[in-house]
Amino acid sequence: MRFDRHRLVWIDPQRWPAILAAHGLANAPALLADWARDDRPLIARRPVVGELPCLVPLGLPLPPSIGKQRLAFAVPPDAIRADAPPPLLRDAAAAAPPAWQDSIAALVTLDPDTRCFGSLAWAHLTGLAYLSPGSDLDLLWTVADQRTATARARALLTIGASVPMRIDGELLTPQGHAVQWREWASDAPDLLVKAAHSNGVTPRASVFA
Repeated sequence: MRFDRHRLVWIDPQRWPAILAAHGLANAPALLADWARDDRPLIARRPVVGELPCLVPLGLPLPPSIGKQRLAFAVPPDAIRADAPPPLLRDAAAAAPPAWQDSIAALVTLDPDTRCFGSLAWAHLTGLAYLSPGSDLDLLWTVADQRTATARARALLTIGASVPMRIDGELLTPQGHAVQWREWASDAPDLLVKAAHSNGVTPRASVFA
């Protein structure tokens, strides 16, 4: 079992202690020990060399209060109780700082289906303090074709010129491939394209082919 990048995955709370122990975290802080019981998710990641293919690779970026580490887990498929796409920006907006609200409103107006990941998403999903004064706003936009991608990138350049935070994020093709919106907004003929299991440099004209 493999999930798309940025997919959120919830673990059966009864299985979580054994998973922590299997990863050397039997004596984890209470916040981490109670993670699954508190209905907090993990996130899909790519497998690394040596991981068993029968296990599902997941990650967990910890909040700054317990070290801001990025933990890697590999769990049995039957330990997973649910999965979902990253949250919509409009749903996560309440977790954002007041200074971000006008910018978020403009982004939601541009595309109501904008999704978020990164610090804002984790703050929204967990209620924990992931955001800092230097946090970026990490977003995802699904676009149908090259023309739509170009229009979206141009609109983001306009919005991004007058916002208090940096807007990062990816344009997603119908096939699930991703390219950084700032790269798409450039004149580069070749772009770094991310897929579920690999990255590669692709000619601009082939990204939506």
